[in-house]
Amino acid sequence: MKFSDFVTTSAIQADLSSSDKEGVIRELVTSLVDSGALDAGQQDAIVAKILEREELGSTGIGRGIAVPHTKHPSVSKPVGTVGVSKSGVDFMSLDGETVQLFFMLISPPDQPSDHLRALENISKQLQDETFCRFLKQANSSEDIQQILEEADNNQFVS
Repeated sequence: MKFSDFVTTSAIQADLSSSDKEGVIRELVTSLVDSGALDAGQQDAIVAKILEREELGSTGIGRGIAVPHTKHPSVSKPVGTVGVSKSGVDFMSLDGETVQLFFMLISPPDQPSDHLRALENISKQLQDETFCRFLKQANSSEDIQQILEEADNNQFVS
C-alpha cells in the first residue's frame, strides 16, 4: 500500500499550531473532516477512539515521529493525513523527545489487513532518515505531498 492509497492530500498540515497531544489529534482529525474524508458528525467519536488508543501506549515511536491511528466504522477505506509541527509537541514518545512528524491513520474495523499494510508502509518509509529530514523541513502541504509521491515511487527506501 502506498501513501497515495490513503493519505488525503488536501488534509496535509505543514505547520500544526497545537502544542499538546490532544490538540494535534483534534487538528489532524479536523483537517480530514474539512477535506471531506471524514464525516463531521463522527469527529468527536474518532478523536475519542484515537485518544483511547494512545492510553494503551503512546504512538510516539521516537526520533520525532508519531503515528496516531485507530479503527472506526464511519470510514469505508483507510484514510489518513500528515502533519508537521515546527516547534515539536510532547507526545509522550518512547524516547522522551518531542514530535515533529505525525502520520494519522483511520481504518474500517472490518479491514484489518489494509490497516496493517498502511501502517507497514508508514513504518518502512519512516526508517529512512532522509525522508524524515525532508518532511521536517517541508514548508508547505505541496512540499509534503511531493515527498510522499517520491516515497511512493521508491525514491527513498530501497
